[in-house]
Amino acid sequence: MTLDRAVLVFAGIMVLLSVVLTWTVSVYFLWFTVFIGLNLIQSAFTGFCPAALVLGKLGFSTGCAFEAK
Repeated sequence: MTLDRAVLVFAGIMVLLSVVLTWTVSVYFLWFTVFIGLNLIQSAFTGFCPAALVLGKLGFSTGCAFEAK
């Protein structure tokens, strides 16, 4: 699995987790969803993604969208 796909899987899991937490724990977990969305938007424009840095250090091979530095 490339780094690009791993980041997409991680983002999807985080969104689903935030929905479950919003439903079961508190409506304030919607802010977690907002944070994830804003992070995805800024990474589309800048190419910088903190999750890509972490996943790159875990050994995922780089794809064409993100580079682990």
